Amino acid sequence: MVRELTFLENLLFRVGAVLMLLGVAVHIFSAEISLYIYGIGAMLFCLMQLRAVYEGNDLNVIRLRRQQLFACLMFIGTVMCMSMQVYQYGFARRNEWVVALAIGCVLELYTAWRIPSALQKAKKS
Repeated sequence: MVRELTFLENLLFRVGAVLMLLGVAVHIFSAEISLYIYGIGAMLFCLMQLRAVYEGNDLNVIRLRRQQLFACLMFIGTVMCMSMQVYQYGFARRNEWVVALAIGCVLELYTAWRIPSALQKAKKS
């Protein structure tokens, strides 16, 4: 089963998600401020997601969990691409961060819907 997060960890997880959303929304007004808001949110979100370890041996859930961790890498990649845009270095000087964010969001949304049903199916068998 997946290790349950404590109350504080769950709170940090949710705060991280809200900060990520706020960071993307603030990007319209100030790209530099949004970089730091989104970066802190992505760090909190990904760290708390890493704390929720799957302790079972169902291959379907393990695959979904890996996809979830890849989504975290895409969120961290979004921070890197945002910093390249803000400070004008590297290859991502325009809005390439949106691609990394979209990939991470799609994977996160897919795994958020699939993992509970996969865990329920594994529990029945």
